Amino acid sequence: MIDQRGLLKPFRPEFFANPYAAYARLREDSPVCRVELPDGTPAWLVLREADVRSALADTRLSVDRSCSRNSGYKGFSLPPALDANLLNLDGDTHIRLRRLVMRAFTYRRIGDMRNDVIKAAERLSDKLDSSSTCDLVTDFATPLPLQVIGDMFDVPEEHRRPFAAWVGTMFALERPQQVRDSIDNIHQFLLRLVAERRREPGQDLLSALIAARDDHDRLTEDELVSLAFLLLSAGVQNVQHLISNGIHTLLQHPEQLAELRSEPSLLTSAVEELMRFAHPNQMSIRRFPTEPVQLGGVTIPAGDTVMLCVASANRDPARYPDPDTFDIRREDKSHLALGHGVHFCLGASLARMETEATIGTLLRRFPNLSYAAPVEELQWRSTFRSRSLKALPLRLK
Repeated sequence: MIDQRGLLKPFRPEFFANPYAAYARLREDSPVCRVELPDGTPAWLVLREADVRSALADTRLSVDRSCSRNSGYKGFSLPPALDANLLNLDGDTHIRLRRLVMRAFTYRRIGDMRNDVIKAAERLSDKLDSSSTCDLVTDFATPLPLQVIGDMFDVPEEHRRPFAAWVGTMFALERPQQVRDSIDNIHQFLLRLVAERRREPGQDLLSALIAARDDHDRLTEDELVSLAFLLLSAGVQNVQHLISNGIHTLLQHPEQLAELRSEPSLLTSAVEELMRFAHPNQMSIRRFPTEPVQLGGVTIPAGDTVMLCVASANRDPARYPDPDTFDIRREDKSHLALGHGVHFCLGASLARMETEATIGTLLRRFPNLSYAAPVEELQWRSTFRSRSLKALPLRLK
């Protein structure tokens, strides 16, 4: 369907039931096309793997919203102190912040956290153990990353319940006032937490970020708070949906699940294939060309909004043999689910570790895991940016 502006309108109700079929058609017929986003604004949608990979590494495609000249882009509104984070910064500023953060966000720190993640997964599994059924989204996948982030920032125990509630409503886009209130509450909470850590540093990630230095350079107060907010929002939502999407995908492919159960050493490979096949993020963060850019033989004007569809790229048959087949032994693991180039996901190692540790715990604790409702009745959230289940009812025994 094309509107009077000449824009394709792929994001109709039937799209959300199976976006991959729509991606396949567009990838074949219009691999770089002008579309209407659900909020009515125009954007360029890029679908082929080679074009998406190239664009992710092209420094002429900026993440800075000030480059969105006359594109009509609206996006997610944040207070200025939270907006200046790595997802909205380019060039020397981005490099400077990333270098400082990497001094605190080390592989060793992530490795040290693994036992804590497994313990959190075990505690939640203990709570499920007395039940015959559960909703994996509500009972496990949502509280798990909240516990992990709470431990990472050493959030005091008495503040964890309101903290979790604010994070939960922060993603309820259908209730905009609650979203704004939650973001404001989280912002104020993080300001207080940063001030406390400056006075009394601990062993947590926030204390490490405060201590991080590069010669005489260090993170400012706003940079610390916006980075903490970014780690919080990405670290909760993405892992939550990766866990539920991952278990759903494994249950949909019982022969692969049986193979994984019989050979647990395949778990790392399975998680990479889950990220390629079923990562919740459908699009990378939007880009804006700073000058006319050619992608897939199409010239995109400066200032227009560009959406790079990583979910389509990860199912492109020009790159991946039999891409719609879920294969935990797939050799090509260079998917784009975590990005590419200078904006490659800062928390990639954490997301991998959390997903592997939690799915591994679930499969070990519940060997008879199965659906507790007809698969055709499962409902997906209606957002073009992220594909995730509203609920995942499971039998545990």
